[in-house]
Amino acid sequence: MSSPQSPLHLARRRAVQAVAATGAATLLLVGCGSSGSSDQGSTDKGSPSAAAAGSPAADAAGGKRTVKDATGTAVEIPAEPKRIVTLTQEDLDAVLALGLKPAGITNGQGLNEPPAYLKDKVQGIPVVGNLLQPVMDKVIAAKPDLILAGDMQDQQVLKQLREITPATLVTMAPTDDWKLSFRGIGNALNKLEQANKVIADYDAKAVKAGGELGAGKGAAVSIVRWNPTGPSWMEKKQFASGVALDMGLTRPKAQDKDGNAHTPALSLEKINEIDGDWLFLSTLTDDGKAALKDVQSKPAYQELGAVKNNHTVTVDGSVWSTRGGPLAADVVIGDIGKALAAK
Repeated sequence: MSSPQSPLHLARRRAVQAVAATGAATLLLVGCGSSGSSDQGSTDKGSPSAAAAGSPAADAAGGKRTVKDATGTAVEIPAEPKRIVTLTQEDLDAVLALGLKPAGITNGQGLNEPPAYLKDKVQGIPVVGNLLQPVMDKVIAAKPDLILAGDMQDQQVLKQLREITPATLVTMAPTDDWKLSFRGIGNALNKLEQANKVIADYDAKAVKAGGELGAGKGAAVSIVRWNPTGPSWMEKKQFASGVALDMGLTRPKAQDKDGNAHTPALSLEKINEIDGDWLFLSTLTDDGKAALKDVQSKPAYQELGAVKNNHTVTVDGSVWSTRGGPLAADVVIGDIGKALAAK
């Protein structure tokens, strides 16, 4: 699903890590061994991955391919899916980045509408529920031949989805980074070669943008989501953090820790942990926005170095606080470039 989330959701996510340890790498590997795709590589025919892929004749004749999803479940899917339903904005981002139009989508993280950064690309597409909370009647109405279910862990919901179409894929494991998940989705859509090109283009763009930051090159950027109960900073392998690192930026010493989620909400006594050369602030709810507005008048906040230097930037939480995809990564690069290159 979209990350980071509440502490309760994060705890549940970490509890299933052992089950989902193979992650999107499994989806990618087995799909690469499937026939019926002209743009994928091959695996050793003696490997379990190749065995799970099924016989070439059956795949070609039936227009089907077999991949393992992020939980290691082998799933038969259309070789060329036509009606894709996405249950997270990361799945949606990936599908759009690969030039496809979904038949159904869900609202963005913390939103009652699709993510703003994708708004122009999803006009007219039916919304089938909220993030990882599909309304089954609406999913049925979308007539999917493939459902991309993000990091859905609710087995009852997955069962219902697979009754609509057996071609339902969990596309992300808890520890997958966005590039791995994106490649897995690209493979499931029979567009792995295109997905690899999208990532190569992103990598080149991130390096180029980082080199154009002038005095901002190598700056320590603090990436923070303000919750109703206080700020949480993002760990180094979280999506937006990874984009910043790809641009050659660094993280403040207090935030220089591995992980792909966020800290618990901090008290004002620990607010110095969110300081940095630059402070990128986001929220996801109206309560979070109110809490941020309230703290901005307090001395503890006003004493932060980034605040004193006018190096604070408000950014879209539905982009910066998620697991992300290539289109969201482009937004983060643009936000960072606009802020740091201007100084």
